[in-house]
Amino acid sequence: MKSVKVRELLKDADRLRLKLINEDADLDRELREIDVNRPGLALNGFFEHFAHDRVQVFGQGEHAFVSSILPEKLQEPLERYFNYPITGIVFTHSNFPPDLFLEYARRNRTPVFISEHRTSKFINVFTDFLDAALAPQTLLHGTLVEVSGVGILIQGKSGVGKSETALELVQRGHSLVADDAVRIICRDGSRLYGYVSQTIEHHLEIRGLGIISISDLFGAGAVRMNKRIDLIIHLEDWDDKKEYDRLGLEDHTEEILGVEIAVMTIPVRPGRNVPVLIETAAKNFNLKSRGHNAARKFQERLSRMIREAAES
Repeated sequence: MKSVKVRELLKDADRLRLKLINEDADLDRELREIDVNRPGLALNGFFEHFAHDRVQVFGQGEHAFVSSILPEKLQEPLERYFNYPITGIVFTHSNFPPDLFLEYARRNRTPVFISEHRTSKFINVFTDFLDAALAPQTLLHGTLVEVSGVGILIQGKSGVGKSETALELVQRGHSLVADDAVRIICRDGSRLYGYVSQTIEHHLEIRGLGIISISDLFGAGAVRMNKRIDLIIHLEDWDDKKEYDRLGLEDHTEEILGVEIAVMTIPVRPGRNVPVLIETAAKNFNLKSRGHNAARKFQERLSRMIREAAES
């Protein structure tokens, strides 16, 4: 089963608004559960079904409880509580744990964090972070763009024009997510999301120009950090010997991380405006998603006309 070490939380500390307060803690403990645990029952001595393998979240209520009990009365429940191999503890609302609590945590090298978030906000952000970290993922070569709200992964051999196409799409008001290396994560077992590479970020390599920064040239509105992948478009050099789809009646898919994604192939040759074709593909995809299939309607109308002509 996939796991994430506790130290990975610190890499996203800005979003989680986390601060580690015991520096000698064991940060190599592993998180395997997306859900969190509110330890109110355990602190009152009820440890049946105690989810010690989850991050323990101390909200206002739990913090008030451990802060109001006299140290001599708190010692026994803390002794039992920290006998479990707890992966990590988070106090929300910037609340600081009592000295005795922190002493037990340090003795057991249990990581203790403080978050500025209110409890519900922290749980939402944390579960989203862990869901992405524990989800199946892969790295694919290609360029991910958002066109008319549709996440399109453009693929093709090197030199076919993926980056140049993305540049033209950005100039036409669409957004770049990632170029060259796209990190893809499967969420909920049915949705694929593409993420920008932290190394490449929002840069494009354009032959003859070199490396350019899309965010610097076109502004923050021209880039996105991630986008759900709805459609894959393969660009390939035009092959006169190959039969290309001219009607659009057949739907093709490609499987990535167990998820089927709609796919189409666009042949490239001088004179073909590939960015406009991709814009049209995105709009047509939106129409199909709403149940409007122009190719099928055309076929049905043509069949009806032929049938009526034969009957007359």
